[in-house]
Amino acid sequence: MFFRGVGRSSDPEGHDKTVGAHLLMKRLPLRWASFGGIEGLPLIIVFSNVLVYLFNLFQPGLIDLLSLSHDALWAGQWWRLVTFVFVPPFSGTAGSLAGPSPFHVVMMFVWFLFLHTMVTALENAWGSARFTVYFLGGVVATALVGLLPFSGALTNGYLQASLFLAFATLFPDVEVLLFFILPVKVKWMGAVTWGSLGLGFLWGNAQERLTIAAGLVNYFLVLGPGLWVQARLRWRAFQNRRRFRGRP
Repeated sequence: MFFRGVGRSSDPEGHDKTVGAHLLMKRLPLRWASFGGIEGLPLIIVFSNVLVYLFNLFQPGLIDLLSLSHDALWAGQWWRLVTFVFVPPFSGTAGSLAGPSPFHVVMMFVWFLFLHTMVTALENAWGSARFTVYFLGGVVATALVGLLPFSGALTNGYLQASLFLAFATLFPDVEVLLFFILPVKVKWMGAVTWGSLGLGFLWGNAQERLTIAAGLVNYFLVLGPGLWVQARLRWRAFQNRRRFRGRP
């Protein structure tokens, strides 16, 4: 197995979940009860990525016809507003994992396995409706950036990064066998991802900054309220501990 502890959600110290943590796991409000979401969306995400990757191996250049590009959109290729979602995140740049070497193929399918693990766990935790809102929120935001007058293709890597960050937030103690040997908790991988995204946002151009923001808007909209409650509760607990220790 490449992953251990999937489906077990707990805080690092092993205590019961706080109210804030419960908010991270909750489903959509009752007023959304009529919205059932897209059933089977995790499988749609994974298998579409797999199929595009395989077809591109045998028909190089396919990804270029599916990626999000302002110039192509305004030339009438509006299907890109949907098909960019199906492009594997590591296949849009030179030196990426899109090459036909056996190592690249193996690494891509390890990523697809990880992607399947993440999206399935998120749907199980949230329900189909909330997972659909989360994913489509990032899709719509990224597609809107694609309509802006930037040159070159836009990556959907930040959209898939938001899936990983949500997974790392809800299941921080899941372990990934890095290089198939070294167990690393996803919360540490998530911290590295946040650092990388932060550097990209600070040092990137306007297009990269907007793409990062669009890819993560779903994270802050869906998980932000629960994280804010968690932070307030932890701060209150910290203050209470200080007051208790200060008593004679």
